[in-house]
Amino acid sequence: MPDGGIGRRLRVGFTYDLRDAWLAEGLDEEATAEFDSIGTIDAIAGHLTARGLAVDRIGHHRALVARLAAGEHWDLVFNICEGLRGFGREALVPALCEAYGMPCVFSDSLVLALALHKGHAKRVVRDAGVPTAPFAVVQHPRDVATIDLPFPVFAKPIAEGTGKGVERTSRCRDRAALARTCRDLLARFRQPVLVETFLPGREFTVGIVGTGAEARAIAAMEVRLNEAAHGGVYGLETKEDWHGRVDYAIATDATALTAEQVALAAWRVLGCRDGGRVDLRCDGAGAPQFLEVNPLAGLNPAHSDLPILARLAGYDFAWLMDRILDSALSRSGLQQRTRAAA
Repeated sequence: MPDGGIGRRLRVGFTYDLRDAWLAEGLDEEATAEFDSIGTIDAIAGHLTARGLAVDRIGHHRALVARLAAGEHWDLVFNICEGLRGFGREALVPALCEAYGMPCVFSDSLVLALALHKGHAKRVVRDAGVPTAPFAVVQHPRDVATIDLPFPVFAKPIAEGTGKGVERTSRCRDRAALARTCRDLLARFRQPVLVETFLPGREFTVGIVGTGAEARAIAAMEVRLNEAAHGGVYGLETKEDWHGRVDYAIATDATALTAEQVALAAWRVLGCRDGGRVDLRCDGAGAPQFLEVNPLAGLNPAHSDLPILARLAGYDFAWLMDRILDSALSRSGLQQRTRAAA
C-alpha cells in the first residue's frame, strides 16, 4: 500500500535525551540527572514495537532538528526529551512537532513550558481554586526581605526536576537561613527560587493517565522517607539512590482519595495530556496541597516513580505504556489506523 495508506504501520519518531550521550559531550552528573538510560530507551522502544509501530530512534532535539531540515516526517512522535536550557527546554520538541504538523505523545509546548516554571503553574492552579501552599518567587537575594510568609518555609529552584536543588538547607526556619539558601540556589542554578510555606504533612505522588475529561488517577502513592534519606528530604541524592531510603506505598484512605481529586483537578486545569504525575503534600490540617506537576514523568520501568506507582497498584509497565499510547492515538485520530495496520 502507498505511504500514508490506512494499512501501513504507523511510523513513530522517538525523541529522548540519552544520559550517556550528554555525559560524553561534557555535561556533569547533576546537569544530566533528568536524562534517560539506555535501559529506559530500550524498554519504551520495545513496547512500541510490540504494539505494531515502526519505531525510529531519533534522539535529542538537535538530531530532530537536523532530520526535520532534511525533510523527514513521522506519523507520531513519542517524546520524552527534557532539553538543556531555559524555561522552554521541555517545550522545544512539541513546538517543533506543532510547527511541522506532527502529533506528539504527552503534553504540548504551552503546557510543558508552564509546568516547568513552578511559580507560574501554581498561579494557574491557585486561580482555578486548586489548593496550593502560599508562595513567593525570589528573583534576587534582596527579595528575601520582602517575603511575607510564616516560617518555616521551603525553597527550591523554580524550574528544575528530579529533586535538583532540594536539599537539607531547603527547609528554612528563619529569614537568615532563607537568605543563605536563596543566595546559594540563585548562584548555582541561575534561575529564580520558589519559596513556599512549609507543609509538614504526608507526601503523595498521584499517577494519571489520559487527557481532559478522560483522564483518571491510577493511584496515590505515599512517599515516606526514613532515617537513611539524604538530608531528610526527597531530593536528587535520595531519588537517585532510593533503595533503603524511601518507602513507597499505595494509599487508599480518605486523604489519599482527596489527593487524587486535587491532582486530577490540577491536571485538567493545566491541560496535561496522556500520562504523568502530580506531587502533593499535606498541610498542618492534613489537607493535600498541589506542589507541582510532572507532565514528562520518568519511565524507567524499575526506578521511576510513575512505573513504581503503577506496579504497586497492580499494573505492569506494558499496561502503563498502553494507556499513555492509547490516549495519544485517540486524541490524534490515529487509533483507527493503528487497528487497521494490526
